[in-house]
Amino acid sequence: MSMLKEIQKSLFKKKATVLYPFKEREKVHIPEGFRGKIVFDRDKCTSCLLCARFCPSGACEIVTDEKGKRPIFHLELCLFCSQCQEVCPKGAINLTEEFELAAFDRKAFTIR
Repeated sequence: MSMLKEIQKSLFKKKATVLYPFKEREKVHIPEGFRGKIVFDRDKCTSCLLCARFCPSGACEIVTDEKGKRPIFHLELCLFCSQCQEVCPKGAINLTEEFELAAFDRKAFTIR
């Protein structure tokens, strides 16, 4: 009998869940200060290498290319702590609000 009372109460209440991603208009609210996918601007980078020095998970690797040393980021290792963004003196590293990071290829998780 108590189950019927619960059903009657919940019939007219607002939904507790959203049908994301199946309904496009029901987007998930992203809180202020959310730290998502890393975006790296090579043109702003001065090769100071502070990002790799302060990365607690080792997600920032230093490689050498035609312009010199630069970081690459491995998102599968990243904690999204934003240490790299905070220590970058030129603002070459930013964390976006993008959170849908699923991929079939592991190379998709490397930010160059």
